[in-house]
Amino acid sequence: MLVLLILHLVAALLAPLLVRTWGPRACLLLALAPAATAGWAVAHTGAVRDGGAVVETYPWIAQLDLDLALRVTTLSWLMLLLVGGVGALVLVYSARYFEAGSVGLARFAAVMVAFAGAMVGLVVSDDLLLLYVFWELTTVFSYLLIGHSTERRSSRWAAAQALTVTTLGGLAMLVGFLLLGHHAGGYRWSVVAAAPLPDGGYLVTAVLLVLAGALAKSAIFPFNAWLPVAMAAPTPVSAYLHAAAMVKAGVFLLGLLGPALAPAGPWRPVTVVAGLVTLVIGGWAALRQTDLKLLLAYGTVSQLGLLAVMFGAGTPKAALAGVAMLAAHALFKAALFLVVGILDHEAGTRDLRDLSGVGRAAPVLAAVAGLAAASMAGLPPLLGFVGKEAVLAAFTGDPLVLAVLVAGSALTVAYSIRFLWGAFGTRPGVPDTAMARPPAAMLVPPAVLAVAGLVAGPAAGWLSGLFEPYAELFGPVEEHLALWHGPTVALGLSALVLAGGVVLHLVRGPLAPVLARLRSPVGGNQGYEWVTHRFDLLAIEVTGATQRGSLPQYLGTVLVALVLVPGTAMLATAPWRVDLAPWDNPVQLVVCVVIAVAAVLAVGARRRLTAMLLVGVTGYGTAMMFVLYGAPDLALTQFLVETATIAVFVLVLRRLPERFSARPLRRSRWVRRCVGLAAGLVMAGLALAASGARRAPSISAAFPDLSVAEGYGRNVVNVTLVDIRAWDTMGELAVLVVTATGVASLIFERSRTGPRPRRPQPAGLRPGDRRTVWLRGGQTLRERRRSIVFEVVTRLIFHTMLLFSLFLLFSGHNAPGGGFSGGLVAGLALALRYLAGGRYELAEAAPVGAGMVLGTGLAVSVGSGVVGLALTGDVLQSVKVDLWLPLVGHFYLVTSLFFDIGVYLVVVGLVLDILRSLGAEVDRHVEAAGEPGRGLTVQREGGTP
Repeated sequence: MLVLLILHLVAALLAPLLVRTWGPRACLLLALAPAATAGWAVAHTGAVRDGGAVVETYPWIAQLDLDLALRVTTLSWLMLLLVGGVGALVLVYSARYFEAGSVGLARFAAVMVAFAGAMVGLVVSDDLLLLYVFWELTTVFSYLLIGHSTERRSSRWAAAQALTVTTLGGLAMLVGFLLLGHHAGGYRWSVVAAAPLPDGGYLVTAVLLVLAGALAKSAIFPFNAWLPVAMAAPTPVSAYLHAAAMVKAGVFLLGLLGPALAPAGPWRPVTVVAGLVTLVIGGWAALRQTDLKLLLAYGTVSQLGLLAVMFGAGTPKAALAGVAMLAAHALFKAALFLVVGILDHEAGTRDLRDLSGVGRAAPVLAAVAGLAAASMAGLPPLLGFVGKEAVLAAFTGDPLVLAVLVAGSALTVAYSIRFLWGAFGTRPGVPDTAMARPPAAMLVPPAVLAVAGLVAGPAAGWLSGLFEPYAELFGPVEEHLALWHGPTVALGLSALVLAGGVVLHLVRGPLAPVLARLRSPVGGNQGYEWVTHRFDLLAIEVTGATQRGSLPQYLGTVLVALVLVPGTAMLATAPWRVDLAPWDNPVQLVVCVVIAVAAVLAVGARRRLTAMLLVGVTGYGTAMMFVLYGAPDLALTQFLVETATIAVFVLVLRRLPERFSARPLRRSRWVRRCVGLAAGLVMAGLALAASGARRAPSISAAFPDLSVAEGYGRNVVNVTLVDIRAWDTMGELAVLVVTATGVASLIFERSRTGPRPRRPQPAGLRPGDRRTVWLRGGQTLRERRRSIVFEVVTRLIFHTMLLFSLFLLFSGHNAPGGGFSGGLVAGLALALRYLAGGRYELAEAAPVGAGMVLGTGLAVSVGSGVVGLALTGDVLQSVKVDLWLPLVGHFYLVTSLFFDIGVYLVVVGLVLDILRSLGAEVDRHVEAAGEPGRGLTVQREGGTP
């Protein structure tokens, strides 16, 4: 089974290339992937014939106990046969349906094969979480297929509606899965089904949530509106997704979960009532349609309602009938959709009011459609008759449900006749439709499906032996599928259904005004549009009320919510009622007082620079607390981060007013102080509660030993970052790269990777002169902005800082330091050069693009992970390499050092990007705007400022 999934993945990836090479004919080759699925199902028929199962399990996410658990039983075997067989035929059909050079054909082929693979994964998943993954993949792929014609608004709208409805249902279903799996202690459905079900409201809630997903996916009332709208998709998509695959997923889920959940309180009432309503309203709506594709779409809705009743009833008879109807519906409905595609392709229309005489022009096509429509109507000896008779026999003891089933089945007969009459009949007063002979490549797929329905009818006894193991999950099977059971009540009802359908068709003229009047005052699409419009209006109102453009208001709202919600819960639990030592060292109290005073003064500061410095005091105070608690790595990092942050603030404050506001803020300052104090108390209480709520031993207790044994380093903090939790660090590196890109994109008016600025010629300096200068870029600054002492100090300590950054990088594995700290020191060295000499000096110090540094760092980190994978089989696993050099002796290198080098480069690139965007680029803007006295103003050539 895993091989089938991989085959579909490879085919989907190769599809665009194949289509560009061979055009639509590539679909013939791609059809081999779903054909292999059908072949696999046929080959394993014997394994499931007697109720057996084919099981495969592959480790996946061990931390979540999530495996690739694949299991095929009777129902999933049938779905594999349908998904694979119909999928292969639809792709063969598509090779002729689409013209060479069709827009989006490569995308269509790739997504179609990927969708088939997702359906395969869905029906073979034994793990509920894995099933949900494939469930959502089918939703996404169906969205892309329905919206294939991106230039048409109707296609985009239909795709969005299908995505919205099925995704919301899928999210509800996921919650239901989580409830069931949590109760059972695992998410394997074979395990969940064997475990005792929960009681009371817990089970009711889980069942209703699961049903919401299943009913939404299969367009069962009240989620039935999206399916007819989805007919904006190309006909091959409709034939596959909406006849044999996607819409069957919800029905399949009902069949899969039914043996275990059918006894649950809401299961039968919800599925049976919703299914009966869908059966009737879908059939009634089909009689009103003039578009043949819409007629089949509403007929599909009606038939899905019938299947929901069968699989939701929870009896052996209904289950057996449901499996038979599931197979019959896939065969006849896919064939009919393909027939409509041929009519649309060759006649140029699918409106039954414009078609006339097509049966004489295309007799073979009419015969194929006749076979499929006869199966849909339930005529013997087709499989549709066998399934319909089994349906009626399953409910002979329930008069009310039986009456609705008879009425819905009569409607099915009526719209089946309407389809044949509208597509192939001769209409008085309408000229014969010009119809070319259908190509064999388009005619063979529907013919195969229609003939399969004809052959399967007489083979009902053999099929019954295949399907009964599923029905036996509900109890003993007393009646079997057969083409002839003798004169039974079900046979009489079948005759009544056929007669009723014929009568409905014969009185279609007088019935037309009734059909026009008997409809819901609010259609499904109108309801969907009303709901989405109301949500849009609500979003606008909420956005207008909350998004006022005030950062203090946003932050205040968040903090007030923090105080009210977790703070109230904290007051109820009172986590401070424990013995606490106020401090370990009196110096800690002094530092805390300094931090608190600085924070209070920062709130009342009117000058931006003053507030920034006070906030910096709180950061340095926090670093001092780390020192007092014996955490040198954290202290070093905090000092460096705080220093770099102050440098960035200095760059930003150059372009902001000196003071915060001219308005009186005395009252608001006290409000902010109170909110900040309350938030601080709540966070302290939450930290205390979290530290005291631990029930299991901390995993960090094993880190010191692991850092030496597996990370080959004695600095636990650094080894944790580059080895034990390297995946977290990898994610943080990606965030840093994105942050740098975002900052640069907000500032740069041109490419940030362009040529670095050329330093202007200083005043009075001729090209041949050689003068000793401390910083070459300093000569470009105004005299009143230059500081010779600053330039001299910068020149003296710059290279020392770079060497110190490298020392921190290489010593960090066994001593305080590491790539992050080293990168910050190197970044501060570049910031020093920039502050002393301006943007030209920065270009002299770092003649390389920040993007290149960032990309190289990320590539080095990822590359080290790949090396670990190649050597140990685990990504980012450290490997120790013993080396020997003359005069040095024996030493060793650890591959995580290269990961740390990547971290170093990313941090340097981030600082460099910020300096060039918030610093050098802002300076260039100032120069271009001619703002004297602000930013960095260079001297022009010839000495004029």
